[in-house]
Amino acid sequence: MQRLVRIKYHFLRLLSKLLIILLLIPLAYNFIPIEQGKSTFYLPKATNDSLIATLQEHGYSVYDIDKIMLNVLFDTPQKGWYRVPKIEKERFEFFKNITKEEMKTIRIKIYGGENSEELTKRLAKDLNLNPKKLLKIYKEKSTFTEADILSGFYIVPTDADEASILSALFAMSNDKLNLFSQQYTNSVPNELELKVILIIASIIQKETYNSKEMSLISSVIQNRLEKNMRLQMDGTLNYGKYSHKVVTSSRIKTDMSYYNTYKHKGLPPAPLCTVSIQALEASFNPKKTNYLYFMLNKKGTHDFASSYKEHKKNIKAFKYKPKKVKKIKKVIKTIKTIKSKKDKKSKKDKKSVVSKKNSENNESIENKEAVKLFDKLIKPIENNESLMKMILLK
Repeated sequence: MQRLVRIKYHFLRLLSKLLIILLLIPLAYNFIPIEQGKSTFYLPKATNDSLIATLQEHGYSVYDIDKIMLNVLFDTPQKGWYRVPKIEKERFEFFKNITKEEMKTIRIKIYGGENSEELTKRLAKDLNLNPKKLLKIYKEKSTFTEADILSGFYIVPTDADEASILSALFAMSNDKLNLFSQQYTNSVPNELELKVILIIASIIQKETYNSKEMSLISSVIQNRLEKNMRLQMDGTLNYGKYSHKVVTSSRIKTDMSYYNTYKHKGLPPAPLCTVSIQALEASFNPKKTNYLYFMLNKKGTHDFASSYKEHKKNIKAFKYKPKKVKKIKKVIKTIKTIKSKKDKKSKKDKKSVVSKKNSENNESIENKEAVKLFDKLIKPIENNESLMKMILLK
């Protein structure tokens, strides 16, 4: 009987100790200090694991035990932009105050055809950030060298730093890619498959801005690869520092890289630029054709051919009239002169709106004629990069 009482006594004592420990753990946990990190960050997934990983990435001292506490005590967070206004002394209060606060945001656009340097330089200008730091972070986070961020519109806070902005853009683009993959395939492509899709999409993006032509250019790429032919496309040589350089015969002879599809069979080693959803769609779904060639025409679109004989006819047909070219070059020069004069004047002259209107009314006949010619000759083709390049080289 006494033995039974002793056992019961020891059991109750042990139980009371355990209860005290269980009560002390949350209290002790609650006062573990949290190191301050970046106040604004983007949560890429609606999970507690993602929240802890994101906080760690942004400089907060959070641990695996926080995951347990979050799972027990807090609701699952939604993905999106978050702000931590200040570090709370108590850990429970810190997590409680991580909310999707109202913040000043800006709508930015990523353009198809940009390389990482152009993209980060423009982002830095739009958001008042450091371009070198942005480019460095882009290269560190990049999986495919280029095309990790898809073209399109994105909403970002005006006060987020370089790392937060790029983390968000990478995450949001990844979401777009996953959604796109689910729509077009039964399974999510692996990294190598995705790389191939992005490389083809980037070639299409470099060759045309016309979404109606993209699936046709994709068919030429597909047909040439299937026939073990070289792609022989200028767009593949528009990589890195050559992104917007006109490809000359001299360049084709001297460029020894695997981006030179005139010399090497198969695809380039990496994507060339940022791609659009339309280019991705074309990459996934090339139109079924027998086309092996395409050539720019006078309208600024492309003529497609199944044989080299037909392709030569298309080459011969495309002869932009020298007189018209001279006219266009003259107009471009005049417009640049007008713009330069106006820019200089606006810096020096700070007169009223009325005086500006009066000065505009006194524009020379030559200037007005230049504007008319611009509307007539250049506006219809100004968005056609390939055609403008050919004109300016003549």
